[in-house]
Amino acid sequence: MKIGFIGLGIMGESMSENIVKKHDDTVYVFDFVKEKIDLLVSKGAVGCESSVELAKASDVIISMVPKSEHSMSVYKEILPVLGEGKTCIDMSTIDPSVSVEISKMVKATGAQFIDAPVVKSKPAAIAGVLGIYVGGDEAVYEAMRPILLYMGNNVIRMGDNGKGLVMKICHNAMVGQIQNGVNENLVLASKFGIDPKTFATAISYGGGQCFYLDTKNAPIAAEDWTTAFSIENMAKDINICMSLAAEMGVSMPGEANVQRVYQDALAAGYGKEDFCATYKVVRDQK
Repeated sequence: MKIGFIGLGIMGESMSENIVKKHDDTVYVFDFVKEKIDLLVSKGAVGCESSVELAKASDVIISMVPKSEHSMSVYKEILPVLGEGKTCIDMSTIDPSVSVEISKMVKATGAQFIDAPVVKSKPAAIAGVLGIYVGGDEAVYEAMRPILLYMGNNVIRMGDNGKGLVMKICHNAMVGQIQNGVNENLVLASKFGIDPKTFATAISYGGGQCFYLDTKNAPIAAEDWTTAFSIENMAKDINICMSLAAEMGVSMPGEANVQRVYQDALAAGYGKEDFCATYKVVRDQK
């Protein structure tokens, strides 16, 4: 079974590298940045000149691109070469309604489609221990599960097409509220001379311990905003969450506050920085 991987960004690069390491057949890769293709070729992949070339050659086509419009563009481009015997897995985090639309387009060709967005960030992608939420037919999920396990160690089917993305958006929205709580209380503690490391240790003695604080207290203390997951990507996910909430008539005032913090972070020019740089927004607001 030949696998193709489209999108070799922060996450896609390491995800595809794990497939190359673990899969016993050809792995094709494509990205608009040639240097990224060359890097994966040096690790054993076969580079392609376009998404269409990759899709023609592959039995399973995986995409990992930034936004809804990028996913739609990829699948519209490769649609003419899809058909029975091919399966598409979009691992991008996009609007669930757009993913459902893509799934209908793909299935109309005779090919199969699942959405499979991931949680955790770059270190987990490198280690192959991502969490993966799947939306799609159960039989397709079961067939693709071994491939997903090349990239993650926790894989769960959430329901039909689009449901994996609904879960991913809920996950990231919840992380945003946890993050904002950490940032606010860390700023307050700092005003009394308590440093981030000591704060994190003390919190671990009680019920407030969380993955975000455990992994981000050191970068925050060092003011190291090196990107594992960008502010602009998290802002996109939070905006999708607020749209879903409005669609379903759900009030989310806590998330609305997180959305405001992210809008302020984007306005301050922090969009390309790691999402923990929202700490600066909370710290500096009056």
